[in-house]
Amino acid sequence: MKPTVKDVAKKANVSPSTVSRVINDHPSISDDTKEKVRKIMQEMNYFPNAAARNLGKQKANAIAVILPPLDSKERIGNPFYLELINTVNEAAHEYQVTTAIASAKTMEALLASVMRMYRQQQVDGFILSYSENRDPVAEYLIANKIPFTLIGRPAQQESAVTYIDNDNQLLGKQATEFLIQKGHQKILFASNVDEEVLFFERYFGYQEALMRAGLTTFPAATFTKTEDFTNFPNLIKETEATALVVIDDVFALRIIQLANLHGLVVPDDLSLISFNNSIFATLVHPYLTTVDVDITDLGHLATEKLIDQIQQKPVHGSQLVVPHELIQRETVIARKNA
Repeated sequence: MKPTVKDVAKKANVSPSTVSRVINDHPSISDDTKEKVRKIMQEMNYFPNAAARNLGKQKANAIAVILPPLDSKERIGNPFYLELINTVNEAAHEYQVTTAIASAKTMEALLASVMRMYRQQQVDGFILSYSENRDPVAEYLIANKIPFTLIGRPAQQESAVTYIDNDNQLLGKQATEFLIQKGHQKILFASNVDEEVLFFERYFGYQEALMRAGLTTFPAATFTKTEDFTNFPNLIKETEATALVVIDDVFALRIIQLANLHGLVVPDDLSLISFNNSIFATLVHPYLTTVDVDITDLGHLATEKLIDQIQQKPVHGSQLVVPHELIQRETVIARKNA
């Protein structure tokens, strides 16, 4: 038979209301009493009812990770989000907080889910895992002063948002510079998204590196429609590209498949560098040369800063930058005429 609050109170020689205050960490109870009651709770294997405890505190003791609309196979299968959820879950556990997921196929359904979760007090705050232009979810969170942290750089009202990010413009610049150092002069930037802030930042970094080197910059090669994939061999032929900077590891694998389909071999015909250093980077050959964005650090910091907001602690600085590291593997080779 499961022990009750009255059982714990009787053994600790205190009132049931005192046990309830200990459970809620009420400041009116001395540290000695709290320690004694908690020790007895542990000995009796007593676990307080979370719903009852949170009702008194008007807290859900839960946070949610908001995923972008899962409207493509690349997004559904992107390990970045799975790794992020795992990291946030581990960090939340340290604060005795549970983790929920907000996901949907469309932006409209995603917004409805986020609104419902917060209005029904299912969660106390959110970690927004993406940043897009004209995002109604971000607008809702900001307008209603709901605690949230963003992984990425805000597309709007930057001063009103606490965000954790890599320096994505620097990432794009350094990835491109790495290809230039290997003797590549005709370099493309390839992406399957064109609205996310990290797309613009990484593409700007690509442009900066090429302009500094006095080399030609090309319009971003965005693959958002079927005809974009069909035009791939013509694009390579017209630009005489020998290397690509690709938006992330998952899409890099798609580019490798596309190249092979048209008789181009990576890295012999096309060198390729991507971002995230996900599990896919070493699942198939050639292993991806990629930039590690330290997802673990991103998730831990996002959780920590969200908990600070929920607990109404001062949040020092609206922006936190996580370091990155370029990992050399097999998809980049030096040009023979370099």
